[in-house]
Amino acid sequence: MAENTEGDLNSNLLHAPYHTGDPQLDTAIGQWLRWDKNPKTKEQIENLLRNGMNKELRDRLCCRMTFGTAGLRSAMGAGFCYINDLTVIQSTQPYAVQKLKAVAGVMITASHNRKEDNGYKVYWETGAQITSPHDKEILKCIEECVEPWNGSWNDNLVDTSPLKRDPLQDICRRYMEDLKKICFYRELNSKTTLKFVHTSFHGVGHDYVQLAFKVFGFKPPIPVPEQKDPDPDFSTVKCPNPEEGESVLELSLRLAEKENARVVLATDPDADRLAAAELQENGCWKVFTGNELAALFGWWMFDCWKKNKSRNADVKNVYMLATTVSSKILKAIALKEGFHFEETLPGFKWIGSRIIDLLENGKEVLFAFEESIGFLCGTSVLDKDGVSAAVVVAEMASYLETMNITLKQQLVKVYEKYGYHISKTSYFLCYEPPTIKSIFERLRNFDSPKEYPKFCGTFAILHVRDVTTGYDSSQPNKKSVLPVSKNSQMITFTFQNGCVATLRTSGTEPKIKYYAEMCASPDQSDTALLEEELKKLIDALIENFLQPSKNGLIWRSV
Repeated sequence: MAENTEGDLNSNLLHAPYHTGDPQLDTAIGQWLRWDKNPKTKEQIENLLRNGMNKELRDRLCCRMTFGTAGLRSAMGAGFCYINDLTVIQSTQPYAVQKLKAVAGVMITASHNRKEDNGYKVYWETGAQITSPHDKEILKCIEECVEPWNGSWNDNLVDTSPLKRDPLQDICRRYMEDLKKICFYRELNSKTTLKFVHTSFHGVGHDYVQLAFKVFGFKPPIPVPEQKDPDPDFSTVKCPNPEEGESVLELSLRLAEKENARVVLATDPDADRLAAAELQENGCWKVFTGNELAALFGWWMFDCWKKNKSRNADVKNVYMLATTVSSKILKAIALKEGFHFEETLPGFKWIGSRIIDLLENGKEVLFAFEESIGFLCGTSVLDKDGVSAAVVVAEMASYLETMNITLKQQLVKVYEKYGYHISKTSYFLCYEPPTIKSIFERLRNFDSPKEYPKFCGTFAILHVRDVTTGYDSSQPNKKSVLPVSKNSQMITFTFQNGCVATLRTSGTEPKIKYYAEMCASPDQSDTALLEEELKKLIDALIENFLQPSKNGLIWRSV
């Protein structure tokens, strides 16, 4: 009998009940081993069970992913809290949604995250990402129907199902046709001497950016050969996130120098984000932040609207939107030009949802953005779109080139007219949820219970808004106008010196992010002074509110 112990154990793995001492875990183990038909992920759980790794099993099997700012996102691996074949099947039991009049749409995408991660986005029949209450209702439905349907694991259904339809070519054609709505200088584009380099970061953007440039009358941009084809290992970059700036743009910048191209455009792997860089006269590259690009987009889209508007068009019918952690530059432009500006919670799902409301009420939305290089020009798509953003930047640069103005010079002109908006965004890594919670609870009970801080170092605080609890000291009833978001931490401080700073947790990663911006009036033109003031405030914010040394926070590194 002794010789067969291991064989008996292996055979027993597949037959409940399991006796780990935790009934919830025993049930979860049984479900996983019955339902998972992928040998690799099934074996991971079997090995953990065989080795008595109960804590690891509990972590993997006794919790489920929830919808964050960008859908379901997690590492790939075995367990109900990870992205794998079984959890994708359970979650599915989602531009094309609008065009095809579908009930919903699903997109599987790792986006700009590390190669070990994956994600699952759900789009409602409106074409925008789901928001509450749809996210909670979907999770409820998943919980009520977790056993895979018959045929769920049948790969052949993709080819044999009568419901199968591949609309890619048709959707691509219609999307490119829609792009013409935001192209204003096609003839000028065809004559430009500017060269552009584009990198798709091993993702899906290459072909679509090439086509978009053709629609706008441009010659195709020069692709980075090592990064133009899809590669799940992201072999040429440590992290395929163009948000990280010059360090990840190395190949594209060197190629641009070689090809004498002045502008570099980078779309992230699923082509919804856009980074842009411009070669300066001193030979250095200026990599624009999301907030800086938004200032240019805001100016450009409104300028084009003014020049092309119909006779009866009313500026009071025009809107631009941004998430609340993004630059307030659009607010400054709106105040001066007479159109409307609105803020939403972080995440483009909130922007998309609000755009739908505005369009249904006969309003016109020109532009929307989030500081993490997510942009939407026009409303043909109801999510951030790196392809259309890339070609709009190209048109903007070509137009400015005819006046011998660079993108950076135009940015300065925007700030001189509407007020300098100098911002800094970064993050700390924190892998301990209790630590994150204690940091934010301390801010809610700073000097005494239920009292927020009145100072950050020497900087006086004018208002505090906490969307986690729904508190806003600037409102007469002390209630936040933005929806309460209990599943994430986010507190915004407005300072007496004009600075606005937000601390929040990431919806998809183990990060505490900070966003700080000095919003100056047009008469404040001493940028060195404004930058110094912002730096001092950020230092105080980190030292007094985040306390990285005490809390073991890890500084951002690329």
